[in-house]
Amino acid sequence: MRKRSKYKKNEVIADYVFKRGDVSRFINYLMEDGRKSVAEKIFYSALENIKNITKEDGLQIFEKAMTNASPLLEVVSKRVGGANYQVPREVRPARKFFLAAHWIIDAARKKKGAPMNKKLAEEFLSASKNEGNAIKKKQDMHRMAEANRAFASFVRR
Repeated sequence: MRKRSKYKKNEVIADYVFKRGDVSRFINYLMEDGRKSVAEKIFYSALENIKNITKEDGLQIFEKAMTNASPLLEVVSKRVGGANYQVPREVRPARKFFLAAHWIIDAARKKKGAPMNKKLAEEFLSASKNEGNAIKKKQDMHRMAEANRAFASFVRR
């Protein structure tokens, strides 16, 4: 059996406005074709839109949206005796952020007829209120994990 190599995590450089790593990671997920400055403009203007709409801090809405959209459980495919089972397991914190960010970004991109910063602001607001497509994705994942909890004994380590 092969030895597991030590996995070295990349360090995230904090963004220049809020000096936070999670904001920087979200901007990197938002970025397309290496155009980081465009992604930064979209993100920061989305937070400004939130501030103009709700009179609350956009960063707090962002944090609340990310925690609300983060899943607790996911299902992984496990092969046991010739059959594949969907085995529920807990989600690691880094993957929680990844999934929540991608669900929010995908939900914003699927909306039509508005600039991306407004669509992203709407998605942050709806996710912070436990509504919207990103929250629906999370609930679907939890429903699938709940339906397959009988296979929890096959947990992969």
